[in-house]
Amino acid sequence: MSITTRSPHDTLLATALRKARWRILPLICTLYFIAYLDRNNVGFAREPMSSDLGLTATAFGLGAGLFFVGYTLFEIPSNAGMHRFGARRWISRILIPWGLLAMATAFVVDDVSFAWIRFLLGIAEAGFFPAVVFYFTLWFPVRERAAVLGVFVLAQPLANMLGAPLSGALLTLDGLLGLHGWQWMYLVEGLPAVLFGLAVPFLLTDRPANARWLTAAERGALETSIASDDARITSHSILTFRAALLNRTAWAYAGLNFGMVLGIYGLAFWLPSIVGELGDFPAFERSLVVAIPYAAGACFVLWWSRRADRTGKRAAHASLSLGLAALGLLGAGYSLDVSPIIALASLSLAAIGIYTAIGPMLSMSASLFSGAAAAAGIGLVGAVGNIGGFVSPITVGWLTDLTGSSLAGLLFLAAALAVTAIAAWLFAGRRPEGDTTLARPTKESHT
Repeated sequence: MSITTRSPHDTLLATALRKARWRILPLICTLYFIAYLDRNNVGFAREPMSSDLGLTATAFGLGAGLFFVGYTLFEIPSNAGMHRFGARRWISRILIPWGLLAMATAFVVDDVSFAWIRFLLGIAEAGFFPAVVFYFTLWFPVRERAAVLGVFVLAQPLANMLGAPLSGALLTLDGLLGLHGWQWMYLVEGLPAVLFGLAVPFLLTDRPANARWLTAAERGALETSIASDDARITSHSILTFRAALLNRTAWAYAGLNFGMVLGIYGLAFWLPSIVGELGDFPAFERSLVVAIPYAAGACFVLWWSRRADRTGKRAAHASLSLGLAALGLLGAGYSLDVSPIIALASLSLAAIGIYTAIGPMLSMSASLFSGAAAAAGIGLVGAVGNIGGFVSPITVGWLTDLTGSSLAGLLFLAAALAVTAIAAWLFAGRRPEGDTTLARPTKESHT
């Protein structure tokens, strides 16, 4: 029987990665949990807010979606700031104003003020997600990124799963100190972003070279591994920030992200309303039912992301997940009036598909470039993708007003995810960032 032993480099690398995961991921995941809660809790407040402020479904969808207009407009400049000033200062800069604006949502008075505060919240939070994705490229080799991003995006279903009963409980505080329950929800859930914004400069480390909690040998092993993976997978024909913004491959991944984000936020913003069609639930009980699909999604995120890293077939994993999500939404649309149990099971399949797709999908675009080009490319992919966060809720809201049912909106989301699944398979599956078993050609095109 042969016994394999690790080289000293592999041992140092394993130790450095273990320390980096435990030092970085818990904090970053907590911040993303807060971010996702603050951007999506509007879905839980929809009915009481709409009743108190006189919002139609279309007006609500417009306000909810304007978050992503502000986010999109400032995402690329924000990632440039992250590259220039470092993670500690820039993420803190993002957190504090976003927390204050999230709390200020408690004091909107009509559709206009609601739209403006959501737009400003998007500007404040702009760049947080791509900044974190770029930050991970500085700390983790390509071969680790789908799994690391899987841990990170696990905060999405967890925020919805745990945020649903939390938001439901806060909505029951109606009348306390003269405030509506939805006002308490925004105030309580926005405060942690401000507090963490004050703490982040003392908790994050910008790059491995600055990490005093790693030994010199561990820093060297980690930096060598990142450089080696970049040389094999990452394109070095694109070197500048501007060149990455004009790169056709980056735009292709931006389009794929747009399709995926349509499904993510279509489900997130409208799931509470869809569950309302399954039965007449009080607010808190409804929030517990809403949590079920997110709990199902959370169960599979890490396993699927690690499998994508282990096999290298990231495009295939993303495509299969998006196809499953499309089938789930299709099943939910046609079973809403037939069986609440089948509809809830279908929504759970949709959540599993949507959330397991994120890690493999984003690991591909995060592996395109390095340095300033990576900051630009990741920002571009995120910016275009987040346009889907605007298109999705307003389209679903308009279709709901038009038809009086969630069916048309669910069919729209299912079609978008199905097209994205096929496109990801055909495009990314033939590229080294989509299939890491493929070697990047020595001579690359400058497309």
